Amino acid sequence: MAAEPEILDELRRLRARVPQLTGALAASVDGLVLAHDTPGVEPESVAALTATALGVAVRMADVTGQGDLRELLVRGVHGYVATYAAGRTAVLTLLAQDRVNVGRLHLEGRRAGARIGELVDAEAVKAPGTTAAKAVKPATRTGTARTRTPRAPRTTATNARTTTES
Repeated sequence: MAAEPEILDELRRLRARVPQLTGALAASVDGLVLAHDTPGVEPESVAALTATALGVAVRMADVTGQGDLRELLVRGVHGYVATYAAGRTAVLTLLAQDRVNVGRLHLEGRRAGARIGELVDAEAVKAPGTTAAKAVKPATRTGTARTRTPRAPRTTATNARTTTES
């Protein structure tokens, strides 16, 4: 991939901007490593697990009506694993210490994900044998806009049921 050095530069700049990052990895949504800066961590394993977690997260967002997946955050005892959408075919996974400022992590992760997405999508357009129409299709929204309806007030009756009666 011709964009790999540029992606690696973006990962290194990101780690410089957020010192609490312990690793950064760009991968395809299929789990193939595009570029990584993950000392002490096996990048192929992280990329494969990212693809698996991404599949579950995409399904969860879809089933609950939340729209296209934007990011996934996992917090462990020792820190965070954050995954951000990066264009149409890639994701950015960041590993961070527990003391990271999560707002800053999201801000910088989203920006880097957008930049990496631009690089990957541009490379897909340049790939031999593909056309721009095939490689990058415009995002379209189908259906009507969702609206929220107000909730009914809670009842304080003692015989309120939580299951549906048939």
